[in-house]
Amino acid sequence: MKTTIFSLFLLAGLILAGCAPKHPKIGLLLHSYDAPRWQNDQRYFMEAVKQLDGIPLVEVANNDAKKQLAQAKDLIRKGAMVLVVIPVDQATASQIVTLAHKKEIRVIAYDRLITNCRLDYYVSTDNVRVGEIQAQYLTKIKPKGNYALIGGPPNDNNSRMLYIGQMNILQPFVEREEINVVFRQFANFWTPEEGYRLAKACLDSTKNKLDAIICANDAMAMGAIKALKEKGLLKQVSVAGQDADMANIQEIMKGNQSVTVFKRIKTMASTAAEIAIHIAKGEPVDPYLSTISNGERLVPSYLVDAVAVNEGNVEMTVIAEGN
Repeated sequence: MKTTIFSLFLLAGLILAGCAPKHPKIGLLLHSYDAPRWQNDQRYFMEAVKQLDGIPLVEVANNDAKKQLAQAKDLIRKGAMVLVVIPVDQATASQIVTLAHKKEIRVIAYDRLITNCRLDYYVSTDNVRVGEIQAQYLTKIKPKGNYALIGGPPNDNNSRMLYIGQMNILQPFVEREEINVVFRQFANFWTPEEGYRLAKACLDSTKNKLDAIICANDAMAMGAIKALKEKGLLKQVSVAGQDADMANIQEIMKGNQSVTVFKRIKTMASTAAEIAIHIAKGEPVDPYLSTISNGERLVPSYLVDAVAVNEGNVEMTVIAEGN
């Protein structure tokens, strides 16, 4: 009798083990290619999934939230066992999580947090820290003067996190009346056009009396640099961005941009791929080191370090990572 029970348990274990596919399909829902870095994120993610014997399925929504929701449904129909999502919009992306969970599919938010849902995991950089790095760098070279903050879209949680980080550093300077934040606006998109529009508006409203601009990303920093060039203010106004886009690295080497913040996207992409494959194969997931509230739950989070990049450390940071 004992032998029979043991045999049944062994058979059940073998059946369950056989349910985990050798080559699981992993879906990546990309919001857009609105900044050069996103093609690298996709490439690194696909490479990592393939190295782990998975099959990557990729869809790009071109910043259309409804399209991204439809793409999520399509990837689920195609057999994706885990969805990795760079959300277009936090609210709509929460519907993706609900939809996936009905099919017992886990969801990993990548780079951007998905709020107000039972999100499974979050892989990103500490975006509050990114904002702090930007402001810390600029306040060292411009400890006094007029500052402008050009933020990302308000429907992206990262925009709020960056702003919090920037103000963590700037507020003491403001209270001592050493720095005056003369302009703070959130963009509609993470694009050079938005950076140019807002930087131009800032320069017009302050009659060009500006000492520093902190942009939420490098794409918008490129727009700000264009606006400064038109006003003859290149190298006079310090500019910060983030993402370490190659075009911005070139502007840093020319002296037109002071700093960018390098997010180790190869590490981020590999981490997201590894978690997804472990989930799909029913294997234990590596322990997480932190949790972040998304308004619904404390989400297990894997946060990768970021570093300031200037003309003196490009080789040790961006080039060393392989970007």
